[in-house]
Amino acid sequence: MLLEDYRNERLRKLEELRARGLDPYPAKSARNTKISEIINHFDEKDGQEVTIAGRIVAIRSFGKLVFIKVRDYFGEIQIFMKAEGAAPEGLLGAKDIKLLDTGDFIEATGKVGKSQTGEVSVFSNFVKLLTKSLRPLPEKFTNKEERYRRRYVDMNVNPEVRERLVRRSKFWQATRDFMNKHGFIEVNIPVLEHTTGGADATPFTTHMNALDEDFYLRISHELPLKRLLGGGFEKVYDIGPRFRNEGVDDEHLPEHIAFESYAAYENYEDGMKLYEEMIKYVAMETWGTLKFHVGGFDIDLDCEWPRVKYADLLKEKFDVDVFNPDREQLIRILKENGVETNFDVSEARLIDHVWKLIRKTSAGPYWLIEEPLSLSPLAKKSADNPLVTERFHPIIAGTEMGNGFSELNDPLDQLERFEEQQAARDAGDDEAQMLDMDFVEMLEYGMPPACGWGNSERNFWLLEGVPGREAVPFPTMKSKED
Repeated sequence: MLLEDYRNERLRKLEELRARGLDPYPAKSARNTKISEIINHFDEKDGQEVTIAGRIVAIRSFGKLVFIKVRDYFGEIQIFMKAEGAAPEGLLGAKDIKLLDTGDFIEATGKVGKSQTGEVSVFSNFVKLLTKSLRPLPEKFTNKEERYRRRYVDMNVNPEVRERLVRRSKFWQATRDFMNKHGFIEVNIPVLEHTTGGADATPFTTHMNALDEDFYLRISHELPLKRLLGGGFEKVYDIGPRFRNEGVDDEHLPEHIAFESYAAYENYEDGMKLYEEMIKYVAMETWGTLKFHVGGFDIDLDCEWPRVKYADLLKEKFDVDVFNPDREQLIRILKENGVETNFDVSEARLIDHVWKLIRKTSAGPYWLIEEPLSLSPLAKKSADNPLVTERFHPIIAGTEMGNGFSELNDPLDQLERFEEQQAARDAGDDEAQMLDMDFVEMLEYGMPPACGWGNSERNFWLLEGVPGREAVPFPTMKSKED
């Protein structure tokens, strides 16, 4: 049968149900017991009357006996039915079983027990229809594009997808718990910004009719959170969506959830200690382990992570001097390694591309520290070497699992760096940061020394061992109508 035929048959049943005076979509259910409560505590529930509800996943009929397998979020159980006279008003009996289909939601009230085969069951001769389903769920659902477009089907047919989203929720809840325990306050900040910044990324643009002005969707939480430090907060964070108008691959989605935090009177040494502890805590709370095999790497987070200097690593791997870059050398390295990019960008951007070649082969965990000043427009200079910044990244399984630094709070230094970034942007670098004079003005009023940190849900994708679109509930797809 074609899907259209199945749907037409279910529409016919829907009409018959309504003709009988039954409401196929009632507003309320009387469920008082979750299926898992019966399965996990059978000895206590045996013989008790319960009301359960769930989606039909299988129907079997043997003469006057009917067995309906139903599933709620917490588990599956069998409803054992016998044909016994006419069904009470509003209910369906075993004789009406042909009006039910897999995918329908039903409710049943009856006593808990075991069938002759020993299967835990609810003995109920009548059920109440809660939702009539018009489309049958497929037995298998493997096509990626269809799975991403119809995630609600995917989660039913492939329950591991739903389980992954539960772990995603635990990941962010553990992050909140850790930060709250360490004295941080969650403050939700705007998504729409006149001037966006805090990262090297191309923003999305939108228009607000009420003000008749264009706005950007934020690419980072950074600058508003640091304004809070200028306003007197000492420890703040936010978890929420950010938007970057760039390509889609295993590590990047244009819309994703991110976390950023800022602590006054701390520096990057304090940050590395705190966030190493946080990553380990979140991993244990989410997966119950600190050992992972992802992307071909065997990772053990249960150690003290070493610190590696950015300049030393590029010198060792490619003989690149990040403080006196040779543009032709950088382009040659990138071409020899098959990197396709715009080679007309700044030397700093080319150096960053070369670094990513190293990162992809790094198992970690280790802290990458002292990134050059040209690559860190918002980080404080090192007191020991003014050519580098007090910036730190955790490198794990070929990716950067976060970004932190001692925050720049010198308004004149910040203005100079913003002007350099704006010049690069004016020259055609769409990912360079914008000149934000309001932020500079805030710094002129004064912001205390601070350490900032951010990571995205890419950390979850990485340790879960799946690409980004597999780990979000509804990945963005190109528009398509069936």
